[in-house]
Amino acid sequence: MIDFSLTDNHLAVRDMARNVAAKVITPNIREYDRAHKANPELLEAMASANLLGFCVPEQYGGLGMDYISLGLASEEMEYADTSARVVLSVHIGLYCLPVLTWASEEQKQKFLTPAAKGDKIGCFGLTEPGAGSDVVGIQTTAVKDGDHYILNGEKMWISLANNADFFLTFAWTDLEKKKKRDHSGISAFILEKGMDGLTTAKIEGKLGVRAGDTGSYAMQDVEVPAANLIDKEGSGFKIAMFCLDQGRYTVAAGSCGLIRACRDASVTYSHQRKTFGEEIGQHQLVKQMIADMEAAYEYCTYLWMKAGWLKNQAKRSTKATSLAKWIACREAEAAAANAVQVYGAYGFSDEYPVERFYRNAKGASIYEGTREIHTLMQADYALGIRKEKDLDRDLPVVEQ
Repeated sequence: MIDFSLTDNHLAVRDMARNVAAKVITPNIREYDRAHKANPELLEAMASANLLGFCVPEQYGGLGMDYISLGLASEEMEYADTSARVVLSVHIGLYCLPVLTWASEEQKQKFLTPAAKGDKIGCFGLTEPGAGSDVVGIQTTAVKDGDHYILNGEKMWISLANNADFFLTFAWTDLEKKKKRDHSGISAFILEKGMDGLTTAKIEGKLGVRAGDTGSYAMQDVEVPAANLIDKEGSGFKIAMFCLDQGRYTVAAGSCGLIRACRDASVTYSHQRKTFGEEIGQHQLVKQMIADMEAAYEYCTYLWMKAGWLKNQAKRSTKATSLAKWIACREAEAAAANAVQVYGAYGFSDEYPVERFYRNAKGASIYEGTREIHTLMQADYALGIRKEKDLDRDLPVVEQ
């Protein structure tokens, strides 16, 4: 049976996220965006509303909600501003859910429970100055030394870097495999704020997501306990790919929030602005742009919801998530460009939100896998070159 209705729990999470967005983000987002500064009240407000771990099981400090709920919250956050959705993408999608799935019980108690409660913030460190889509191009190393590993390297374009307490970090533990570009030599570790040799920095001058904390972190002879190794040596690449499946999912759902924001802003302005003696919404080509936004919102929503449905059942969702991320981000870019066009000269000014939507939309076609990477992935699936394979483990099943 196909059922498109949302449960009471879904609606509760959606409304909770919507309320936080309306009270904390929307009233002053323009000022924070102009200042290139993150809202210092946002993380605390999200934690107070139980938004930082609501789809983590209750035994680890969460609310035990499903993954459709995560998508709905992501949409509401990005409707207000992309920087708010990024918090969910990174803290939950790229940190909490991987730790939930891959860490030991002892590690979950130490590194997941406080994050799910919002007492600690987690981030994800894979990208480096010379390595993005080319994951085996990373240069960070982790050399075993007794009951510790010594980590050296640098991570770049890390969201929440300057607010994070925990850093899910990927490094080469097998240097011979590094030379051969054999991804089975990569491992995953959790670094902790305050470790000697671990430093963070803010990235300035971004095109978009200016109200978000984007930074880098460097590791200079950082001693990391062997107990902070996730799963086992050589599991890092699998864990990183699992992380990206969850992050891409939240980006896809969030992009639908941006499409909806563009549509709503365009509809409002089309009723207010008059040219040639009538509302611009009466002009056919303006209607075309709004119709495109409406259609994009509808079909992109179904794409991410299909991926969420698969996740709820612990079924492999890499193909569905990739497709949802690629198409939703593409349509968000198009919607933002059309929204600026609807506003005309006013769309070129940050006095109106569509200018910010336009800048923010670009980033999503780059991070969590570029649009080119997802294009190739979908072609390879269609051609039979790429097939879904069972993972060593997957998200826990949750009730829908």
